[in-house]
Amino acid sequence: MIPRLIQFTDPHLYGDAAGSLRGIATLPALERAIAHARRHHWDLDALLLTGDLVQDDAGGYAHIRRLFADLGKPVHCIAGNHDLIDEMRVALATTPFHIDGHFDVGMWRIVMLDSSVPGSAVGHLAPPTLARLDHALTAASGRHVLVCLHHHPIDMRSAWLDRVGLDNRDEFFEILDRHRNVRAVLWGHVHQQLDTTRSGVRLLATPATCAQFLPGSEQFAIDRKPPAYRVLALLDDGRIDTHIEWLDE
Repeated sequence: MIPRLIQFTDPHLYGDAAGSLRGIATLPALERAIAHARRHHWDLDALLLTGDLVQDDAGGYAHIRRLFADLGKPVHCIAGNHDLIDEMRVALATTPFHIDGHFDVGMWRIVMLDSSVPGSAVGHLAPPTLARLDHALTAASGRHVLVCLHHHPIDMRSAWLDRVGLDNRDEFFEILDRHRNVRAVLWGHVHQQLDTTRSGVRLLATPATCAQFLPGSEQFAIDRKPPAYRVLALLDDGRIDTHIEWLDE
């Protein structure tokens, strides 16, 4: 069987079920994304939640528990810059939720990295996190590796957005460049899609389950594209078959 994953990113939930961000009610948008995935892509091994689960409101984690706890799938989470990491760890401390760490599925290892910095929109991978990444890659036992984080480790060619990316990307890529088993890096944060490569490693950014940012914008601007999520199939030869599902009305 080919391992299959779904990535939901940047839902930006509030404790108030009516809360909205940039003109989109975030909870109904996430509910719609989950319902669409269950109808069309539910033959999967795990769910990835790659940050900004809430919009600076710990009450939003109750919705995450309600929506994902009984789906029958492991839910692997990392924090984003709008998450409250201590509250997140308490709220999602039980099955099926897993925070950070790594897991293996088929011929693949998935590494989940926390790039959040409390009180800052900029991302950073702390020395212990980088050491854990290096160890996870070294000990992958011949598996291909997908590395996930919240902040973008390359420029998105958007001046305002690139000021809040990963600030120690050189250290990150120095580790990846020493390992021949990394096949892709996956992130959220940027509220838009990207599919490119660096040194043979695929680099993937995924739109949010709520509002999107306008690509290539010098200043903050909202795109008119709808909520979205990403589907991934991890092939035994190291390739990834992936696409974005846009939730058009």
